[in-house]
Formats: sequence, structure tokens, C-alpha cells
Amino acid sequence: MSEPSGDCPLCPRLAAFRGEWRGREPGWHNAPVPSFGSADARLLIVGLAPGLRGANATGRPFTGDFAGDLLYRTLIDFGFASGEYRAAPDDGLRLQDCRITNAVRCVPPQNKPEPAEITQCRPFLEAVIAGMPRLSIILVLGQIAHQSTVRALGEKASRLPFRHAGEVQLGRVTLVSSYHCSRYNTNTGVLTEAMFRDVFARIRSLVA
Repeated sequence: MSEPSGDCPLCPRLAAFRGEWRGREPGWHNAPVPSFGSADARLLIVGLAPGLRGANATGRPFTGDFAGDLLYRTLIDFGFASGEYRAAPDDGLRLQDCRITNAVRCVPPQNKPEPAEITQCRPFLEAVIAGMPRLSIILVLGQIAHQSTVRALGEKASRLPFRHAGEVQLGRVTLVSSYHCSRYNTNTGVLTEAMFRDVFARIRSLVA
């Protein structure tokens, strides 16, 4: 099973946090966020976890927060998405030859999943990867997504440390790494839009 149930109990702390926000905001998604895009895609993007007022609220990865503004704009510019991104799951935006998921499917307090929670959620990431027969590129956003994806691909994270714009071949998949497109990273200059676009230019050349 590549998608957890809506009431997944594997991580008690995250389940309790979901329950708290179901009480506060009953109209929000407040459940594990499913992958977005076709399993036939050649590109898989792996983020960290849903944002509290972003994907946790809307139910679609990177939808409703700053990171999504940059990510979806870039996807559209490089032909991996079409339509208009309006930060809502019913905006009609469609992914093209691209799928998006998260290393951790539930929103964590302070946006910081614990190591055990990352491990508990990894089988879902492994199942997503295994269920994509045409997959050739995985883009990981940030160090935690990088480490979890490396492990999901059967490698040791210590052997393949994270670096921005890193690229390594792991079996049938080319793993490309980028700093996360979070507001903090872009505001502090850790990641500029030009740096992010350079990563996508490389990916576009690989899946032309």
C-alpha cells in the first residue's frame, strides 16, 4: 500500500497532533496527505512533510504555503505542470510526467518529524517508488527527504551525503538533490530562485 489510511495510527505523536487540529479546524484535510500526480510519471519529487496551514489544510502536497508558490511556478515553467496554481486543490493544476510525495505524510509539530516517524513512514515512500514503472528521476528537497529516499532505495545515507545540486545514479533512478524551497531558505539566501531553476534545467535535460 503506497498511501496510508486517513486515520493512520503508526506515529502516535502525529496522530494526536492531527486530532488536535481536527478539533480546531474541522474543515481542513487533517490527515496523511496522498501523493499527487500519475504513477506513470518519470519524475518523482519528495518533500519533507505537509505544512500545517499548507498541505495539511488542503490535502495536496505543497499546496497553500510559500514553498508551493515557488515549486509549482517552476514546474509550470519547465513543462512538468500545466494550468494555473492558485493554492487550492481544485485550482485545476495538472502535473505532467511528474508526481509529488513527502517523506513523512502527516504534519509534524513545529515542522520537525522525529527520526522514528521518518522510519515508520518510509514503507509508503518505498511503495510509491516501486509503483512507478517509468520512474527515472527522483528530486529530493532537503536533507531529511534525501536521507529517507536514499534508504528507501536500499543505500546507506552515510555513504551518500546531501549536497545541493547533487546527482547520483542508484539503480534505475538518478537521484537529484536540492535545498528545500521553503520560505526560510529563500529568505536567507540558502536557496535562490535561480539555483532552484538550475536544478530543474538539469532535470529537464535528463527527461527530455
